Amino acid sequence: MSLPVGGNQRERITAEAIRAWKGHRKIAALTAYDYPMARLLDEAGVPVLLVGDSVGMVVLGYPDTTWVTMEDMVHHVGAVARARPSGLLVADLPYASYRTPEEALANARRLLEAGAGAVKAEGGRAIGVVVEALVGAGIPFLGHLGMLPQHIREEGRYRIKGRTEEEHQGLIEDARYLAGAGAFGVVLELVVPAVAAEITRAVSIPTIGIGSGPDCDGQILVTHDLVGTYPWFTPRFVKPRVNAAEQMRAAVIEWQRSL
Repeated sequence: MSLPVGGNQRERITAEAIRAWKGHRKIAALTAYDYPMARLLDEAGVPVLLVGDSVGMVVLGYPDTTWVTMEDMVHHVGAVARARPSGLLVADLPYASYRTPEEALANARRLLEAGAGAVKAEGGRAIGVVVEALVGAGIPFLGHLGMLPQHIREEGRYRIKGRTEEEHQGLIEDARYLAGAGAFGVVLELVVPAVAAEITRAVSIPTIGIGSGPDCDGQILVTHDLVGTYPWFTPRFVKPRVNAAEQMRAAVIEWQRSL
């Protein structure tokens, strides 16, 4: 049996194009971990697809993202890339995969070879040498500030960032650093909305918020949260647009009764 080839005739969206949208167009980003979801999102015109390490929780059943390996990421990036989406395909560098510039470069290149068009890593000035190595090698880089899921082991819980003046100023400085270092954008996760708005005004690159209020240059969600296919946990800041899990249960129950 031959499978249909993904992709369409829309022009491919690049990291530079996303950077240029700041102040001109809102950026929509959603997660994709497999071929059919990538095709559906691409057909819906989503301009940024993130193969996030959130795959660990919503697909692989891990308790948090720190269990996700490079092999996991390469596998899922390859599946999404086979859909040949027009949107920019960004891949997370997983936990403990960018401890040194050399390690970051080697692993980023693996993700690019699997089909990613850009990579993302968590942190600002603290991972400066990594950011500069990636950008210096010509690898498009998306930053990630605020709540950093890969730090759950140190912090013990997920919490909103930017509530203290120290965190507030640190986030602004980190965002400015990433913009100056050549990142094409930065995800702001669970940042106090007023601080996220201030960061958005302060930097020349797009901010893409998740649980950080409405004033970022774009928004990103885990697709499972948006469409209700992971009903056992829904973040407080998400309002699912459909309850696909319940529809799926109903379809399966109806089918079984029809046998």
